Amino acid sequence: MMNIGVVGCGSIARHRHLQEYAAHPEVTITAVCDIVQERAEDLGSVYQAMTYTDFREMFEKEELDAVSVCTPNYLHAPISIAALEAGLHVLCEKPMATSSEEAEAMIEAAKNNRRWLMIAHNQRFVPSHVKARELIDSGSVGKIYSFRTAFGHGGPEGWSADGEDSWFFKKDEAFIGAMGDLGVHKTDLLRYLLGEEFTHVGAFIETSAKDHSTVDDTAVCILKSASGIIGTLAASWSYVSGEDNATVIYAEHAIMHLEDDPVNNLVVQYKDGSVVKYELGGIQTNEGNGQTSTGVIDAFVKALIDDEEPPVSGEEGKRSLEVILAALQADEEKTMVELT
Repeated sequence: MMNIGVVGCGSIARHRHLQEYAAHPEVTITAVCDIVQERAEDLGSVYQAMTYTDFREMFEKEELDAVSVCTPNYLHAPISIAALEAGLHVLCEKPMATSSEEAEAMIEAAKNNRRWLMIAHNQRFVPSHVKARELIDSGSVGKIYSFRTAFGHGGPEGWSADGEDSWFFKKDEAFIGAMGDLGVHKTDLLRYLLGEEFTHVGAFIETSAKDHSTVDDTAVCILKSASGIIGTLAASWSYVSGEDNATVIYAEHAIMHLEDDPVNNLVVQYKDGSVVKYELGGIQTNEGNGQTSTGVIDAFVKALIDDEEPPVSGEEGKRSLEVILAALQADEEKTMVELT
């Protein structure tokens, strides 16, 4: 049995990490921590776990194997590093850090302490995305030319623990808004699907929908990969009538529609006129009853049990983060940024 602790008892811990840990037969939820004592005690009572308001005290007193870090973005790096240095494996929420330097420090802490670090990029585990990757790798759709992807909804005030007063809207705690909340998911997905890195980034990033926010809420990016694949990425908290989590891949032999249909999660339209539809089970969503298993916890626990590198390593998380950081730079400098 793996003894797990969770730092941060907000919505992502409540609806994703803790539920999925509780469902895993080889996990015991040993302790939870939050600076809001009532929040920690509430979830502690649900899962019969010890409760703390100081993560360092939790690391010292409890015999943990690993922790999930589910805090505001600016705390991801310091808490993850503290956990790794305490001899714990770490599953950290995205974006993994607020800078490349922080991300690299997390990676080094994992290496130096011989512990595993995984970043919770759940879009890699969505069935339609896994199938699309298989089709691309098989060569059946041919060369990839371009793409468009979007991730948008009405904003985190509808589901985060503190509503409009959430840390998501505060630059000193979040550092980045919709681009960090949603855009980084799509940079990671695209890197996973295409199997290559992005080399050039352009962006328009605005705060236009949330008067109470000090971070971005609407962004459109232009991306170019190492082999010359080009496309657009949109991330927004301004999609007021429903969530958009769709991706379209334009290839030599087919067009692939991922999560663009409520029933058929992957639709492949071949240039000979044939259409193949895959009903694979929906993508995770913050709407309605969409809090289904992400696959992230299962993958993390399997990596720990097998003592093998997790499927979304710190290095992978850093590369996805750096695309978003480049987008911020591109918007600020009104230029195209080249990634090295």
